[in-house]
Amino acid sequence: MNYKFIITGGGTSGHINPAISIADAITQRCKQQGDNCDIIFTGREKGLENELVSKAGYEMKYIEARPFPMRPTPKLFAAIKALYVGRKQCAKIISDFAPDAVIGTGGYVCAPLLLEASKKKIPVFLHESNAFPGRANKLLARKATVVMTGFSNHSSTFKNARKAIFTGNPIRTALISSCNEVDVKSSLGIDKSMKIVFIMGGSLGAKTLNEFALEASRSDVFSDTHFVLSAGKQQQQAFMDSVVDKPNNLTIMEHIDNPYQLLSQADVSITRSGAVTCAEVAAVGACSILVPYPHAAHDHQTFNATMLSDPGAAIQISDSDVAQGKLDSILRDLLDDNKKQETMRSNAKKLAVMDSDKRIADAIFGQIKVKQNG
Repeated sequence: MNYKFIITGGGTSGHINPAISIADAITQRCKQQGDNCDIIFTGREKGLENELVSKAGYEMKYIEARPFPMRPTPKLFAAIKALYVGRKQCAKIISDFAPDAVIGTGGYVCAPLLLEASKKKIPVFLHESNAFPGRANKLLARKATVVMTGFSNHSSTFKNARKAIFTGNPIRTALISSCNEVDVKSSLGIDKSMKIVFIMGGSLGAKTLNEFALEASRSDVFSDTHFVLSAGKQQQQAFMDSVVDKPNNLTIMEHIDNPYQLLSQADVSITRSGAVTCAEVAAVGACSILVPYPHAAHDHQTFNATMLSDPGAAIQISDSDVAQGKLDSILRDLLDDNKKQETMRSNAKKLAVMDSDKRIADAIFGQIKVKQNG
C-alpha cells in the first residue's frame, strides 16, 4: 500500500511538535507494515511551523491563515479573507496530493485544510494536546472522524465529535530511553556534591523564570545548588546582556536539544506547563514545579498543570507568585525533602502514556482501513 497524509498545526511549538511526532509515528507504522508513506504539511511560510517542520525533514505547502478575533474588529475581515484564500489553496493541494486522511493538531492554521478535507469526504483526525481544548479544535471537532485527546479528562468536551478517544500526547520515546546514558553533572562540569535545579521556560523562554534562576543562584539559601537554565530563543540575548558577574553555580543555555536528561537527573525541575512538557515530565518521572504561562489562550497551561498537581505528581505555582518571591521557600523545602521528591516522581510516572504513538497510529489506520473495506 502507498498511504498519503497531510498534517497541519501551527502557531506554537505546542501544536507543531505533536504534529511532527504524529508524522514520525505514521512513518514508523508504515515501515512496520511494509507500506510506503508520503506525508506533507500545510502551514504559513512565516510561521514557526515552517521552521520546525522543515528541520524535521518534512515538506511544507504554504497557505494563508489568520486568527479570528474573539470579538468583532477590523481584523475579522482579514481573517475571513485569509480563510477563503487558504481553503482554495488547500483544495488544490488535496486535489494534487490525493491524501488518504488529513490530521490537525490545533491552531487557526488547521481550519482551511480540515474544512476542505471534510467537504471532500476525506477522513479528518484531530489531536488536542491540552487539558483545555483550543478554540479551533472545538469548532472543527464536529467535522472530525476521530478526535484524539492528550489528557484523559475531556473526551466528554467533544460531544459533537463522531468519536473521541484518549491517546495521550506523543513524545520522543527514543530520547527518553537514553536519558540516563549521559551523566549531566559530568558533562556540564558540575560538582558531584551539588544539587541540580533545571529551569526551562519553553522554546522561546520565560522572563520570570530566567530572573528567578539568576537571583536564586546568587542567594546563600541555595549555596548547595547548581542551576541549569534554558533561557529560550527570544529571551537569551537580552537576558545575557543584563547579567553582570554570572554566579559560578548557574549554567545558561539558549536551548537544550534533549531536555529529558536534565528532567530525569535534576533534583527538581521548574518549567512551564505546555502539554508536551507535562507529558515529558510524566514520562521521565521528573520531580517538577510547574509555572503555567499566564497569557496562554484560555489559560490552558493552568488546566494542564492541574492534571499533574492534583494527584501529587507536581507542584503548581503561578507566574505572579514566582515574581513575588514565593518560589524560593517552596523550592528549598522540596530540595530538602527526598521522600517528597520520590513520591512526586512515582506519581508522575503513573500518569505517563508511553504508547501514545501506537494509540494514535492505531486510531488513524483503523479508520482508514474501515473506509477502504467499506
